[in-house]
Amino acid sequence: MRVDGGEFTMGSDQHYPEEAPAHRVRVEGFRIARTTVTNRDYAAFVRATHYRTVAERPLNPADFPDAPAENLVPGSMVFTGTPGPVDLRHLSQWWAWTPGANWRRPFGPGSSVGDRPEHPVVHIAYEDAQAYAEWADARLPTEAEWEFAARGGLEATRFTWGDEPEAAGEARANYWHGDFPWRAAPGYGSTAPVGSFLANGFGLFDMAGNVWEWTSDWYQGHQGDECCIPANPVGGSREGSINPAEQFAVPRKTVKGGSFLCADSYCQRYRPAARRAQMIDTGMSHIGFRLAGRLTITLAESSRTPF
Repeated sequence: MRVDGGEFTMGSDQHYPEEAPAHRVRVEGFRIARTTVTNRDYAAFVRATHYRTVAERPLNPADFPDAPAENLVPGSMVFTGTPGPVDLRHLSQWWAWTPGANWRRPFGPGSSVGDRPEHPVVHIAYEDAQAYAEWADARLPTEAEWEFAARGGLEATRFTWGDEPEAAGEARANYWHGDFPWRAAPGYGSTAPVGSFLANGFGLFDMAGNVWEWTSDWYQGHQGDECCIPANPVGGSREGSINPAEQFAVPRKTVKGGSFLCADSYCQRYRPAARRAQMIDTGMSHIGFRLAGRLTITLAESSRTPF
């Protein structure tokens, strides 16, 4: 999908602290895929390249000196709903390191993507997304490009569709409907096939909810500039993205868009301005990606690049 670019207000002063300050940004024209990469898409890449994702590789004990031995096996973080209401301050109650979980087995051993070909691929670490993008002669979007695209031509609105929350009976996005994290409304509580909800003003699907999406930017706080409007900004540095408070010094990239786990009572981040840091070596059952690229694409590139 061609996005001609322009100037817009990035971020928000009305929601979570990491989204502030709202500031003007300019992006050049670019292309971005209408949907996130699906299980079907990723399977084609793996068949062609024999690539193994981070979640499928053995862990090096030297990288995780304090980790229990049972955790030093291939796996990923899987969401598991709780049996009833819980204290929402402790997310370890619904996230579990699951040996054997990966993009092929999104819920762990015994599960399969065989009946989910059009769902977004998940359990994708940053290098897994980058490897696919290189194979497809594309790239990941910057945070500014992603947010500009998510807004779909609307200026500084709260949601991808406007300022008003989803009304009863509407189905605007795949975010958590029901009681988080234990009782989802029918049809919610998991990923949905891409394109299941209405597209935004640019014809892009799932720019709100379904899965968080990797961007190419190292995570940093927003840098508002009173002097001038930055053009095509790129966030931070590898070293600056590391959180010194974390147990492991792992660089982090910015992810955007929220996921099926975003609940109004806990995490209203299915909005264009929403953002969070994600360690580059960690995939989860609610993180995927979509491709971006320059406006001019050669015939050879177009065979793999879904623009």
